[in-house]
Amino acid sequence: MEVLSIRIPRELKRKMKEVDVNWSEEIRKFIEAKVREYRKKKALEEIDKMLAGLPETEKGTARKYVREDRDSN
Repeated sequence: MEVLSIRIPRELKRKMKEVDVNWSEEIRKFIEAKVREYRKKKALEEIDKMLAGLPETEKGTARKYVREDRDSN
């Protein structure tokens, strides 16, 4: 594991000591969740860019294809 140091106000550090919490674990979980969130956001942005480059289709095209598929069976 790597070590990450941060600076916090003295008053906050005092308050943290008053509660029975494993702060390393809590902070690790928070960072992991944030990394997942940002990676999802980045992936969605990339998908949006790819979709923006696709040609437009007229409204109802998907419905039409589904209907054709159902009728062919």
